[in-house]
Amino acid sequence: MNLLTFHIVKEVLKGSFLALILLLTLFNLFTFSDELKDMGTGNYGLKEIFLYLLLTSPRVFYELVPSSALLGSLFVLGTMANHSEIIAMRSAGVSVMGIIRSVMIAGVVLVIVAMSVGEFIAPQAERSARLLKTSSQHNKVIMHTRYGIWLREGNKFVNIREVKNQSQLSNVSIYQLNAQKRLTQITHAQTGEFIGNEQWRLTDIARSEITENQINPTHEDEQIWKTSIAPDLLKIIVVKPDNLSLFDLAQYIDFLKNNNQKSKTFEAAFWGRLINPLVIFVMLMVATPFVIGIKRGSSMGGRLMAGIIIGMGFNILDKITNHMGLVYDLNPIIVAVLPGTLVFMTACYAINKVK
Repeated sequence: MNLLTFHIVKEVLKGSFLALILLLTLFNLFTFSDELKDMGTGNYGLKEIFLYLLLTSPRVFYELVPSSALLGSLFVLGTMANHSEIIAMRSAGVSVMGIIRSVMIAGVVLVIVAMSVGEFIAPQAERSARLLKTSSQHNKVIMHTRYGIWLREGNKFVNIREVKNQSQLSNVSIYQLNAQKRLTQITHAQTGEFIGNEQWRLTDIARSEITENQINPTHEDEQIWKTSIAPDLLKIIVVKPDNLSLFDLAQYIDFLKNNNQKSKTFEAAFWGRLINPLVIFVMLMVATPFVIGIKRGSSMGGRLMAGIIIGMGFNILDKITNHMGLVYDLNPIIVAVLPGTLVFMTACYAINKVK
């Protein structure tokens, strides 16, 4: 890597990370404002809100990298253009493709950082954020393990192995302890359905009464279970794409297909996650001809505004395409690739015009 290439890479990375920090701060301020509405619910206070923001920041960081790359490169390359550095480079024999190649090297670093955060930090942090918020708001001890979700309600310990949705449960076990912390009753229900007013309808119930001398088993077809465990409390166990890495998404998609369940949402999330790092390169390609093709002395504010419009336009196009793919059952690979491909072709056209 020669000195000129190193200079461009360093400046683009500095600009991109500065834009990333500013955007992340802005997004967290909006989130903080929203979370203040829930402050005071249960034990959800200011401390929990700041911890929640800290835990959700890796996911937001990952999602903002492409837009930050666009804004940062527009700012840096625009400054270079206004200071005649771009003209000097081209006069020294550096081609447009040479400048783009240097910018793409910076893109490689951004992709590595984004994928590291998105795959190894964001999913676990997002799960922890949901657990923190839900447990704080409902004043309950909650554990989410490989054996399902565990909750405590007084002297009862509840284990829920499967949450089909927030109102339908499967494989529910309730363990009742007495004042001496001895197990006195075990209730197991195959299914549970929320019917309102803090009540669940349990079906196919096997109950065991435990005394010092014997265990008395009974069976019931149905029972109304009155509890303060609300459907909102169970949303932490509902699988969401944001909480899964690429590897976990691939495994979960196979699981859904093997059990003849709908997997389109998770397939779209998988391919979108796979394509997202490549969007960084597309955004950097958009910035380069945009700056080089505009005369020196052009307003920096105008360039940044154009970058914001391009970034927002791409995100809107991506979301529209994604929703249309789910509604019309389109191929998730095509849905994920289409927005980036359109922007890539536009960038290639702009580069050709500049050359």
